Amino acid sequence: MDIRHLKYFVAVYEQGSVSAASRQCFVAQPSLSAAIRQLEQQLNVTLFLRQPKGVTPTEDGERLYGHACRLLGQFQALQRSFTEPVDKIRFRLGLIRALGVERMSDLLRQFSLQLPGLELQLVEPDEPCDARIISPELLKSGEQFQPMYHDHFQLALPAGHPLALKQRINLQDFSGLALIKRTPCEAWQKLYPELVRQGIKPDIRADIHTIEYALGLVSAGVACALVPDFEQLRQRQDLLLRPIAITGLERRIGLAYSQVQASGLALETLLRLCQKLAIP
Repeated sequence: MDIRHLKYFVAVYEQGSVSAASRQCFVAQPSLSAAIRQLEQQLNVTLFLRQPKGVTPTEDGERLYGHACRLLGQFQALQRSFTEPVDKIRFRLGLIRALGVERMSDLLRQFSLQLPGLELQLVEPDEPCDARIISPELLKSGEQFQPMYHDHFQLALPAGHPLALKQRINLQDFSGLALIKRTPCEAWQKLYPELVRQGIKPDIRADIHTIEYALGLVSAGVACALVPDFEQLRQRQDLLLRPIAITGLERRIGLAYSQVQASGLALETLLRLCQKLAIP
């Protein structure tokens, strides 16, 4: 089936006349009539009833018209995708640390796929940006907050660590425990003051900033560390996660954005993706 024949068919249908359609398509009337006859032969149907002053579509003609319009629209969109330049959409996204490589990679991949031409720049959350993925404590005046994740912190232990025999870690277990201090970390800010109040002193082996380095040190058997309970960490064989017997070792993560900018296509797309992640 020739795409040109479908164009001629649509023209005849919309003009109600073969002669008018031939003028619109800049093609000789006999050629256009031949194209319609070929379509009818291929489909084994009659598409138009010939009248003294034009043509009237049959039921099959009505049915083909809907299909033809959709096919022609898709064909035109295909042509434009190769002939028209894609408009660049620049978007600066601020990210706090320790968000989880796998889940953020998946989110940003979906964001890029839904916006052809997206130029995404990832920056620190305190730099100028179009939106930020942060915890609510970092919200600025005038920002809206769309919740995304609710993380609970656990203690990551090297494989074979004595505390791995326990199902839950008590505060007393931190006494003399080889521990990695990671800042900034919401759980550390809640746990450490409680340890100080109770006179419990862990053995701080390192003070670092990234969760990846902390996990590396745990895997190497250097010390334990507080980490969010990401799904991919539960599947690792080189470390174990254990809950801690203290409330409040958690954080909420969401998308912060200015209501003034909320009408932009990129932000609307990202906001819609983040809404799907929201905890009911």
